[in-house]
Amino acid sequence: MLQRGLDLSPIHQVLLEKSIKGWKEIEYEVVRDANDTCIIVCNMENIDPVGVHTGDSIVVAPSQTLSDVQYQLLRDASLKVIRALGVIGGCNIQFALDPCSDQYNIIEVNPRVSRSSALASKATGYPIARIATKCAIGYHLDEILNPVTGNTFASFEPALDYVVVKIPRFPFDKFTEADRKLGTQMKATGEAMAIDRTFEGALNKGIRSLELGLSGLFYPALAEKQPDDLVPLLTEATDIRLFAVAEAMRKGMALSDIEKYTEIDRWFLEKIKNIVDMEETCKQYTIDAIPDALLRAAKKMNISDECLSALCGCSEKAVREKRKQLGLVPVYKLVDTCAAEFEAQTPYYYSTWGGRDEVEVSNRPKVLIIGSGPIRIGQGIEFDYCSVHAVMALKQLGYETIVVNNNPETVSTDFSMADKLYFDPLRPEDLLHIIEKEQVAGVFTQFGGQTAINVASSLEAEGVKLFGTTVEQIDQLEDRNLFYKLLDELGIPHIKGHTAYDAEELKRAAKDLSFPVLVRPSYVIGGQSMFIFYHEDELNAYADALKYASEKSWPLMIDQYLPGTECELDCICDGEKVLIPGIFEHIEKAGVHSGDSMAVYPPRHLGPSVQETLIRYAEKICLKGQIKGIANIQFLIYEGTVYVLEVNPRASRTVPILSKVTGIPMIDLAIAVQLGKTLAEKGLLVPPELVAVKAPVFSYTKLKDVDPVLGPEMKSTGEVLGLARTFGEALEKTLLSVHGPVFEPPLDEQFVFCSVTDREKAAALPVMKTLADRGYRIAATEHTARFLAKNGVAAETVALEGATAFFEQQPVTAAVVIPTKGRDQRRGGSKLREAAMRFHIPLFTCLDTLEAITRHATGTTPKVAPLHDFNRIKAEV
Repeated sequence: MLQRGLDLSPIHQVLLEKSIKGWKEIEYEVVRDANDTCIIVCNMENIDPVGVHTGDSIVVAPSQTLSDVQYQLLRDASLKVIRALGVIGGCNIQFALDPCSDQYNIIEVNPRVSRSSALASKATGYPIARIATKCAIGYHLDEILNPVTGNTFASFEPALDYVVVKIPRFPFDKFTEADRKLGTQMKATGEAMAIDRTFEGALNKGIRSLELGLSGLFYPALAEKQPDDLVPLLTEATDIRLFAVAEAMRKGMALSDIEKYTEIDRWFLEKIKNIVDMEETCKQYTIDAIPDALLRAAKKMNISDECLSALCGCSEKAVREKRKQLGLVPVYKLVDTCAAEFEAQTPYYYSTWGGRDEVEVSNRPKVLIIGSGPIRIGQGIEFDYCSVHAVMALKQLGYETIVVNNNPETVSTDFSMADKLYFDPLRPEDLLHIIEKEQVAGVFTQFGGQTAINVASSLEAEGVKLFGTTVEQIDQLEDRNLFYKLLDELGIPHIKGHTAYDAEELKRAAKDLSFPVLVRPSYVIGGQSMFIFYHEDELNAYADALKYASEKSWPLMIDQYLPGTECELDCICDGEKVLIPGIFEHIEKAGVHSGDSMAVYPPRHLGPSVQETLIRYAEKICLKGQIKGIANIQFLIYEGTVYVLEVNPRASRTVPILSKVTGIPMIDLAIAVQLGKTLAEKGLLVPPELVAVKAPVFSYTKLKDVDPVLGPEMKSTGEVLGLARTFGEALEKTLLSVHGPVFEPPLDEQFVFCSVTDREKAAALPVMKTLADRGYRIAATEHTARFLAKNGVAAETVALEGATAFFEQQPVTAAVVIPTKGRDQRRGGSKLREAAMRFHIPLFTCLDTLEAITRHATGTTPKVAPLHDFNRIKAEV
């Protein structure tokens, strides 16, 4: 750990402090103006004790376990700190509080708007960044109107009459091999926030918002574990410790023992126990026999219909009908910053089960936009861009816009964005309540990523009007058998493949297709659980492991793997015409997920005939598939044949980039055609005199034991965009953004290290020769070094076991480690990639990336052009 800290430090220093692990972690959000007026916007309490990064901890606002003395003690300290530092604007202060006394330490002070500030803003309705900006330019807090109430000033401290729970979203469903232990380095990719009148209700809503397929505190993988098996999961903080706590309670473990193992405050444990006890009580009844009072109490804890259906052994519809018989429906409360002391003007709502409903339903035509939920790999902020632009387009058309989302990090959950904001889970039950309450004209599902697509069928089954492509057509495009049938009818080539419903079918299909093969499930995002298998033994081991997996693992799609060139396009269809703003060509060959591949617009190696084929196939699919709105189509070009890989009947990750680069308002057009308007243009639009290169950004340094090799399952957590007049300049900008300078003229005889699998050695040779000719020294593992030397490239041999020391001691400018067959982390290549990441050496696991960079990157500092030049070029098209 010490070495890792030294490696990460820009000044090669670490700070050693006395451990306060196990203390309570409390945060205060403070705002101060130039007149020295200070207010506490919000205080928050981490359920996990000190030792878990606040971004990885479940957080509650306001704090629940502090005494009044402790609250005032930390409040006074916060005000003293911001005054002593002279901060004008917002400030986040984190404290550690001894649970056995009133002793406290300051963990850190962030004299800026932070991730916690965004959470506090959404939790209270107090726009911290906006108020802090006004303070910074000279306004005083008592001069700034609170935009939520419209008649109070920002100098009033917010008051909450509800509980907010933030739960982090981790990427371990993607990185199954990663170390799940939580510590002081953040691992979460996103978060979900829930609001309710009680902690129990907010916690249940938060769990449902995570998009993990969980309906409550029951975690199937823990069901068979005995109390002794659960102890390590309680003692060590992981992403599933909350569920281990609930399971330990079900197994009869004493709260005192759970408190001892977890160091979580007894108050929180008692509240979790309330939920567990309620679930166990409900389990004793059928839905027909359950007492009315018990069902009402369960819903007051926000135990979902889905969870109750599992407990009572019935369908979710049966629970819903039982509730309706009792008149048991949620009400909606305002987030108003003042605990209802003043009337709020901003329609920002949350659901709860009891009390007076505060929603005023208008007579205007209303539409609902489903957000994209917590950020996770495969579904990032790109989809929030689509949601926000959909809201703006619909507002211009005169509709009352209603957004449902639960991510406090997004623009769509800013209360000033839509006409109404509902902060609730994106599950059918929660959405249906809002739809029924508001009597919306229809729902848009194309802009919330796979989250919105996955709830479409449930909404349509309840008679909800869905704008755009119908559920039947979505199924035709998502179901592999139906999709291949459609392509066959249209005479469009597709990769040979089968659908397997069990392990034996999977093995038989692989033999029929011949290796390598690509295996994946349907209705997933980011290529989740998608793998390439190069030989039979590896596939058999995978299939045997799935024999005892849940039914949700099946069916699986198995396709022949062809190493061709991938490209993709986004298109808009009105039912008669198809508009294609642009085509992206992937730099890496097939086998690398589109979200992890570098891509260039306009395409560089797709000739006119190929592009004409892409356009023709896109038009055929959109018209025959009855697509209304926006869609993304991915292609593979192999040995002169264009194959269609998949069609996503929704906005994709490339929409924001393509919209910005071309100036085409893609979301506005998609909204218009879904509302029945027709397109003025069709076909492929002429690209501007610009080149755009998109490159992925990874977070491997945050996740231990993850092999940073590119493959069919998406791993990147973000992306960067390079814009320039030439491909080389645009590529250089993306490289600088991701890695910093790479392959600049050699200094002190820098090394390029390489270890290449046998099947790629011949392809690697020209690249290595180019780098050697530029003056780089080549270092390689034994077999690679022998191959290079035999072909005229001098290479210094580095033993596998000595690679870590080599990376540490020598000036290595880049590491090229191309994986061998298989996914075994014990292989040498995996250890080499891990070592390169540890020492922050730019790592390349795909030769296509390296070849593009060595051939086209300029190695010079990119020119900076005014933004109006970029806008002028777009306008000329």
